[in-house]
Amino acid sequence: MTRTVHLRPAAELAPRVLLPDDPGRALALAQSLFAATPRMFNHHRGLWGYTGTAAADGEPLSVQATGIGGPSAAAVVRDLAALGARRLVRVGGCGALRGDLEPGTLVVVTEAVCGDGASRALGAGGRVSPDGALLAALRAAAPRAAAGPVLSRDLFDDGADAPADALGVDLETAAVLAAARERGLAAAAVLAVTGPAGAAADPDDAAAEATGRVAATALSRR
Repeated sequence: MTRTVHLRPAAELAPRVLLPDDPGRALALAQSLFAATPRMFNHHRGLWGYTGTAAADGEPLSVQATGIGGPSAAAVVRDLAALGARRLVRVGGCGALRGDLEPGTLVVVTEAVCGDGASRALGAGGRVSPDGALLAALRAAAPRAAAGPVLSRDLFDDGADAPADALGVDLETAAVLAAARERGLAAAAVLAVTGPAGAAADPDDAAAEATGRVAATALSRR
């Protein structure tokens, strides 16, 4: 039996996984993206996860919450790798670092700037890139989305001293990409702007569902 550290799977994991941070958002995405009632994959440590059949293409898909912050996200990615995950897309929110990015705007992450401890501990250096094929699939699935780097921090703040090219700030993207790279997985991220950096951490329901649909569409591309 595959050994995991933080997850206790109660159902089979699909090789492609959506990664929201919020357990409640994981449930909402499972309810909106699956063609039939999903099976509970994990509930240990309050990290709700679900496996089902994607409405987009009829293939297996899992949704697994990562919890808040880089250390939790990296731990979840490592366990998912041990269980057979192959392609991951983080979905969630980011605070805007540009005034023209309105709440609800989708951002396809082209790089994560490693301002957090977890990604640096995983050897990511200054920046970590998403998988090229998944990035291209996300951009094709959301052609009107903004695209650019996002700064990941240990605390959700105003992004002071952020690089000039960073579009937003979040907590988990750099850690997800770094942990995926460490374990040989393809990973990428699509986020929704929640408001000005440091003001609000969670996207509204419509924006959160939009990130999930874009990610599921991207994962359905071969």
